[in-house]
Amino acid sequence: MFPDLKKQYPFSGKILELTGPSGGPALRYHYLDEGNGPTVVMLHGNPSWSFYYRNLVLALCHRYRCIVPDHMGCGLSDKPGDDRYEYTLARRVDDLERLLEELGLRENITLVLHDWGGMIGMAYAVRHPEVIKRLVILNTGAFHLPKSKSFPWGLRICRDTFIGTLLVRGLNAFSVGASYVGCKRNPMDAELRSLYQLPYDSWRNRIATLRFVQDIPLKPGDRGYDLVTSVADGISQFSNLPMLICWGRAGFCL
Repeated sequence: MFPDLKKQYPFSGKILELTGPSGGPALRYHYLDEGNGPTVVMLHGNPSWSFYYRNLVLALCHRYRCIVPDHMGCGLSDKPGDDRYEYTLARRVDDLERLLEELGLRENITLVLHDWGGMIGMAYAVRHPEVIKRLVILNTGAFHLPKSKSFPWGLRICRDTFIGTLLVRGLNAFSVGASYVGCKRNPMDAELRSLYQLPYDSWRNRIATLRFVQDIPLKPGDRGYDLVTSVADGISQFSNLPMLICWGRAGFCL
């Protein structure tokens, strides 16, 4: 644990070892498991990590069991290269499924979902609808980009150009930019920005922030497109669940 992080993020964290490529070492999948009671699973997006939910965990852990993974390549999880991990939506869902199975969590789960965490979490929910009790939705989607919406130019540059790769992995532009653009009404101070950016301190450690953007499926044939279609076709089954939707209307992306 980083000393400057402890006061804002007073958790010990746990590790689940995930299978790497044949013959290779296991991958360390970091997650929080705090409190006791009904289960709340919180899934972060890009370019944040479990730190995003620190205050919610502290508020709920006296009454709930809070499970908060760092997606592989993010936060305090390992940051393997492409030769050791497939940075795809399908693999993300498999990782989450493995974690919840390992913890024996098979009923009455509340999902708290933000950004990419929404697509990952709802794909898991469509696989296992019987275990989902409630949904909390925070600026995310579980469907394709609506035809009436254009793909944001900032994401297009990061997704489709070498300049985007240099910006994201060379200059940490995605994480740095989000720490400013995402908090206009109540800006983060310098210390808080640095803690959000802490896991993404080198070209190597910024692989997931780039791969998440590159994995956005926009048209048939794109990797993950069919999976998003199947999730979009399946989410109506949750329409009668208790649900809270909180939406930041000024978000440049969603």
